[in-house]
Formats: sequence, C-alpha cells, structure tokens
Amino acid sequence: MIHSIQSEWLKTRRSLASWLVVIGGLFIPLIFLYDRLRHFSTMAENNAKPGIWTYYFKQCWQYMSILLLPLGIILTVSLITQIEYRNNTWKQVHTTPQRLSTIFLAKLVVILTMLLQFFLIFNGGIWLIVALPSVFGTVDYPSAPIPLDTFGEFNHRFLVGSLPIVGLQYLLSLHFRNFMVPLGVGLAIFVATIIGLNWEYGYLIPYSYLSYFFMNNTQHLLDQGINIYYCALGYFAVFTGLAWLSYRYQRSKN
Repeated sequence: MIHSIQSEWLKTRRSLASWLVVIGGLFIPLIFLYDRLRHFSTMAENNAKPGIWTYYFKQCWQYMSILLLPLGIILTVSLITQIEYRNNTWKQVHTTPQRLSTIFLAKLVVILTMLLQFFLIFNGGIWLIVALPSVFGTVDYPSAPIPLDTFGEFNHRFLVGSLPIVGLQYLLSLHFRNFMVPLGVGLAIFVATIIGLNWEYGYLIPYSYLSYFFMNNTQHLLDQGINIYYCALGYFAVFTGLAWLSYRYQRSKN
C-alpha cells in the first residue's frame, strides 16, 4: 500500500491538480493581504483589535466554502482520478503486482491527502494576512491569541462537508472515460446546491454541507432529528462504496 501511494503521488507531479491545491489555497488570502497593504495606514489599528483573527478567518472561508472549495474539489478529483484514462495507461497499471483494492485505496488516499494539504495552505494563508504586515516597523503583531479551538472546529466542519463531493466525483471519474462527464455532473450539482440552499430538503443535496456549515444553519435540522455530520459521512461512505463496485466490476478499464 505504501509503495502504491508513493506511485500515485508521483503521478500528481505532472498534473494540474497540484498547482490547483497551492494556487487555490493562497488565492483568497493573497487578495485580502493585498487589500490590507493598500490600506496600510489602518493596519496598526486593525491588528490591535481582539477579533482580528476571527474576522479574516470568516471572511476567507465565506468565499472559499460556498464557491471556490466545491469547484476546486470537483476539478482536482477529476484530474487525479482520470490520469490513466488521459494517458491510456490502465492496462499498464493493472499489470503491476497490485490488488485492485490497493490501487483504488491508494488513489483515494492521495486525493484526501491533497485535500488536507489544501486546508493547511489555506489556513497558513489566513495567518499571513494578519501576521505578515507586522514585519513593517509601524505595525505590531496582534496581541490577541489565535483562537485555535474555534479554527479547529470550523476546519473539521469544512473537511467533513467536503467528503461527499470527494466521494461522488471519485465515483464519476472512475466510471466515465470522458473527463467532461464528471466535471459537468459536478458543476450541475453545484449549481443545484446554490439554488436549493433555501429549500426545505436542501440537506439532501450532497454538495450543500459546506454552505450549511459556514452559515451555521443547522439548528432547525437538529430539531427535526437530522444531523448533517452523519449525512455527509453517510454520503461519503455510499459514494465510495459505489465507486469501488464500479471499479471492481467495470468490464473495460483501458
């Protein structure tokens, strides 16, 4: 398994997916950092505010969780999973002394590792927004401590909310040779998610959980006995299971 994961990880070096993780993780933080530097005269005052960390954390996640993160996962998972389809190398992969389950899990582990890598880069970018201006002599490093408990809870929510997207895109990308099919289906569900957020049963849309977690709009669901944490994890388990069955019994993988 370790060697299979290493092999799959090496493949990502030639893929656009690696650049998407880095660029996507820094894109929004760099925009906010640029805006802060443009208003340099107010940075000292802002850094002295007790809620400076939470403010930029929520501002960045507002755009990331609702818009960019779902789109990034849709594109990244499709790119990584379909490397063999694009290069016509499934036959070569299947001649190696690996079980099908090992190949399947190795790809999934790499995808989840890149998702964690994105979270680390994105949170590091948020830290830079607040901390980097303090290298200038007139701006002090914020005296307020970083609320690690709050940040950890939010990151945990968003990570769980991302899993259904990973699972379904993995299923679609393994099953269909044409790159545009999983991409098109993912974008269609994403648009349906935006439209259906105010729908009574919007929680049934598997790509909706990132938005629900950001808006913290889950109390009415809990009152109905609906826990969207379990919904997200359940979707991920079902989609991953279907992806395995599709991969295991699909007649043509070349």
